[in-house]
Parts: sequence; C-alpha cells; structure tokens
Amino acid sequence: MTRPRVALCLTVLNEADNLDALFASVAAQTRAPDEIVVVDGGSTDDTAVVIGRWQARGLPITFRVSAGANISAGRNQAIAAATAPVVAVTDAGVRLDPSWLAALAAPFAGSDPPEVVAGFFRSDPRTAFEAALGATTLPNVEEIRPERFYPSSRSVAFTRRAWERAGGYPEWLDYCEDLLFDFALEDAGCRRAWAPEAIVYFRPRSSPGAFFRQYYRYARGDGKADLWRKRHAVRYGTYVGLPLGLLIARRRPWLFGPLALTAAAYVRRPYARLVPTLAELSLTDRIVALAWVPAIRVIGDVAKMSGYPVGLAWRLRHGSEIPPGHPRR
Repeated sequence: MTRPRVALCLTVLNEADNLDALFASVAAQTRAPDEIVVVDGGSTDDTAVVIGRWQARGLPITFRVSAGANISAGRNQAIAAATAPVVAVTDAGVRLDPSWLAALAAPFAGSDPPEVVAGFFRSDPRTAFEAALGATTLPNVEEIRPERFYPSSRSVAFTRRAWERAGGYPEWLDYCEDLLFDFALEDAGCRRAWAPEAIVYFRPRSSPGAFFRQYYRYARGDGKADLWRKRHAVRYGTYVGLPLGLLIARRRPWLFGPLALTAAAYVRRPYARLVPTLAELSLTDRIVALAWVPAIRVIGDVAKMSGYPVGLAWRLRHGSEIPPGHPRR
C-alpha cells in the first residue's frame, strides 16, 4: 500500500507564547505532514504573527480565523479544510517527539490499515509542583491497556472517512469533546491501533488554581455529556464516608489502620510514577514534589465534585439540544 498523505490539524486561541515550540517540533519531524491546517478561534494576541513566521519558513500551513469557534468547531473546520485522506490532530501548548507523525502514520500504510491510531503523551514539567501534578494525573505507558484506551486529541490520527462516520467532534460540548468523539468513533465501528511511540510532551498546569479550574471544567463536561456516573458517585461517597469513618474510629481505634491503608492506596500510584523522576530534582524540590501529591489528589477531587453538578444542571436545562449518543456510565 502506498504511503497516504497526512494533514496535521489543530485549533488555537491566544497561543502566541507557545506556538514556536510546537512548530519547531513539527519542522523537526522525521515524517513531515503533507499539509497543516490551523483554525484560530479569534485570538487577540500575536498568534497570527507567529504562524505567519512559520509559513515564511516553509511550513505548509493553511491559516483560517473563525472567531468564536470552540475547540470542537475549530477542529472540525480544520479537518474539513484539509485535503489529505488521513488526519493527525494535536493541540497548541505541546511539543512533538521527532518520530511522532511517522509513528502515527505508519499503520495507515499497512496491508490492513486501521481507521484510528492512538498516540500517547507525557508530562513536560518545569517545577516541583508540575512534576507532582504530572505524576498524579497522567498514566505511564506501561499502565495502558490499548483495547480500553481512548486517545487524547493531543495525539491521535484517523481517516477522513472515520471522522465523517463519527459525525465530527461534538460542537455543543466545550470540554471532554475528544472523549465523546472517541466514543462516536467506537460506536461507528472504527478499528483502532495503538502507537505508544507517537509521543507528545505537554506542560502540566503551573499552579493549584489553574489545576483546579482545569479539572472543574473537565468534570463539568462530564456532567454535560452524562459521563462516568458511577465514578463520580463513588467519589462523593468516599468524601462523605471518610469523616464518618474517622468519627467511628475515635471509638474503635482499630479502624484507623484500614483508613490509613486506604489513604496510602489512594496515593500509591502517583508516588510510584514520581519516584523515578526525583533524581532530576534538587533535594528541596524532591521534598516539595512528594508533599504536593496528596494535596493534588484532594484539589482534583474537590474540583471534580464542584464541576460535575454544574454540568448536570446544564444538561437538564439543555437536554433537548443535545444530539443522541451512547454515553459511558
């Protein structure tokens, strides 16, 4: 089978401060994209200037402005404007491993090509807090079960036909849109392949407040899309049950042992991810990173518990506007 043409598509909004890193990594790809389509949702900074510089350097960028377009609409417009039969999608704010596109595109040139190829992503921290945040919120590649892994649109490729069959990204949803798109691809019967070497690196949120807002919005998206009811119910139950358990343990001290083991299990995996990276940090930063892990767990949980009911309330108000689908619960 001949090598198919591949379009790199993304949407941006006020990304002037990080696009140079992204496009430098695009220019360094061992397999260059045949075309690049960027849709701007209405930036008010120098995003267009930065993109213009990279166009002048020879990157085959088609740049369009669609003021007010959300992430889904921007992606859909970029994909619609591309001409290649295979589409690779990433986000602003990342840098690509040099072999990223080659790894994503290779399965499409096989004798029995898939319709979707899932890449992977890794944390690219700059501070002790960011190192702890990446370890707490992101899986390692060896933890992934490919048959159950839904790709992030930081690192994914699919055929144009698959995108059409899935109905594109859901433009009614502002967060968790790539997950719903993954579900639509699966429901359309699109076969998926796994390319763990197709890696993008992205910087975690730089402060607890930024992290809280990120996870609040993710959980609000879950509520809007009616996703993961059981997971959210378990989280609420845990935080209601924990104080009750502590009260009971005051009268039955032997319960403190099981409660402590439960708390340790809750942070075991983040610490297991973090420990191998500690050698890269100073002694002070190691201590700071280790101390942040349980706090990050709590901040993320509170953010999710705050955002989810807001999303559910939105869904109740706008239910008639939501297209039918098959949400995972």
